[in-house]
Amino acid sequence: MNSPNNLPRMPISFLYFDFGNVLCTFCHDRMCRQIAEVASVSVARVEEVLFDSHSQWRFEAGELDPESYYQHLCTEFGSQLDWQRLVHAACDIFEINVPVFSLIKRLAAAGNRLGILSNTNEIHWNYCADGRFAPLLPGPFQEIILSYEVRLMKPDQAMYRVAIDRAGVPAREIFFTDDRVENVSGALQAGIDAVLFQDADQLIRELRKRGVPGAS
Repeated sequence: MNSPNNLPRMPISFLYFDFGNVLCTFCHDRMCRQIAEVASVSVARVEEVLFDSHSQWRFEAGELDPESYYQHLCTEFGSQLDWQRLVHAACDIFEINVPVFSLIKRLAAAGNRLGILSNTNEIHWNYCADGRFAPLLPGPFQEIILSYEVRLMKPDQAMYRVAIDRAGVPAREIFFTDDRVENVSGALQAGIDAVLFQDADQLIRELRKRGVPGAS
């Protein structure tokens, strides 16, 4: 994808990264299998409750807090679930993306201002930020913008406006990468220089094109 409106690129002053499948990989299928085991229901039933009914997205958008989410699942699955087992089943799905993590360390050491811009929910974030992925989280990030906290979801333009305001620089001086086309398109619409994430090598090439220090 080209830079916003095909205008000449400005020097990058702030870099935002998506969390899921950029900084860390994750697997929704694994989550559904593990929750199905805890709830003694089929995987298909978990998928129906979480995704077909949009409850997972409501959780990420901050419309449901953890207690409401838990009660909703208990009601839908017809049993009083063990909260700790449920949290582990829902969250034990992440692995650090080592090549990207290494790049982040180099970018931070070179003096770049970095941020996270992510659609996620409270239990996923708390699980990942509790030290198991240190020093990635909170690590070198000056801004961490999470959908459940701001009650906005990418690709809503309001989400990108928050990111621009928090960065404190013009949109054209912000770089963003995400693994979902619609989220990259939303960022481009907001005037942000955004690219679709494929892997660390491709990301490094994109950063080098922009002259970003530490992109090696």
